[in-house]
Amino acid sequence: MDPVTALELVKHGATLLLLDVPQYTLVGVDTQIFSIGPAFKGIKMIPPGIHFLYYSSSSRDGKEFSPVVGSFIDVGPSEVIVRRWDLQEERLGKISEEEAERFAGAVKRLEFDGNLGPYNLSHNGEWKRLSNYITRSIIERIEPIGGEIMITSESGMAHNVSKTSVEKALDEQLMNSKFSISTSTDKSTKRGCYYTSIPRTIKHRGINANELTSLNLDKTELLEGILMKDYGGREDVLLGELQFAYVAFLMGQSLEGFLQWKSMVCLLLGCIEAPFHTRSQLYTKFIKVIYYQLKYGLQKDKADTNAAGLGVSTLLDESWFGADSFLHQLFKEFFSLVQEASVVDGDLLTWARKLKELVENELGWEFQHGSAVDGIYFAEDDEYAPVVEMLEDQSI
Repeated sequence: MDPVTALELVKHGATLLLLDVPQYTLVGVDTQIFSIGPAFKGIKMIPPGIHFLYYSSSSRDGKEFSPVVGSFIDVGPSEVIVRRWDLQEERLGKISEEEAERFAGAVKRLEFDGNLGPYNLSHNGEWKRLSNYITRSIIERIEPIGGEIMITSESGMAHNVSKTSVEKALDEQLMNSKFSISTSTDKSTKRGCYYTSIPRTIKHRGINANELTSLNLDKTELLEGILMKDYGGREDVLLGELQFAYVAFLMGQSLEGFLQWKSMVCLLLGCIEAPFHTRSQLYTKFIKVIYYQLKYGLQKDKADTNAAGLGVSTLLDESWFGADSFLHQLFKEFFSLVQEASVVDGDLLTWARKLKELVENELGWEFQHGSAVDGIYFAEDDEYAPVVEMLEDQSI
């Protein structure tokens, strides 16, 4: 990058000025990780918009790390956000407005430029695909009091949730991963995020057992009810919460985030009518969202693009996504629905095929060729292949 272009990006991009952060602390912004050296004072050239800041303090030798603390931020062009490290709390905190204005002026005069690491713009597209539905209003609605997402505030909130053996292993991993440093979190005053409640089953009075079973086999009615009651009918807000939960889980190591992501995925993939009749556009966008989530989470070479340094690289790997994973069964059933549907939106079919190829190639899941149960494989002259229908006004 030539000096003139770099200077323009510095001036127009946002800056995170992080003061007094101890050496070896790990600081992440979106999909990028910085291991703090003695001269580090923050990150520059951050594109305007939504980002996720997260960090983990280190022992003096840099070998052990505390639980991750993360928060979403919404930055404007040339904005300077200043935080100072509290040594006793081992946390980044705000400073007075007067002091923040003074430091912001120094940043804009480039007095800190040599101490600021550049945001790698080549990875911004990857972040946008993980967060394109997250807005300031979604963050304000969901984020915990104080804005900080941390697993130490979630203790005990998910112990009664039924989990598979693999998910129990994930629970154990999240609760114990690099927790060797004590924290001063006051659990009595902390709580988690304000996620939308997703019922696992539908309960209705005054209907017979067969009707109730039918409603639980096809969660379309439940999805419609939640969309209207909790999201005001706005599909993109639902997708924004799905992305929020995934980022909180994968980068913020939030068990609560994982459980909400799982609940939303189970709801969406538990519908039979909605993908093909009432909510085709929503499902095209949803499959695209989960495709990019899994594609990012399953990358094998993550050394300099994500939170491998914070232990996240072990959270989404082949051993976790085994045959008993909830996703395996959900995908199998969804691909079967696509196979058997008489009419399928063309974009939905395209992204379903891409998703299927991804999990097959990355996880080794086998969906038998030509099977009406396990695959989406259609011969050109197959009279039972679904009719591909292109819907107008697709906003993906």
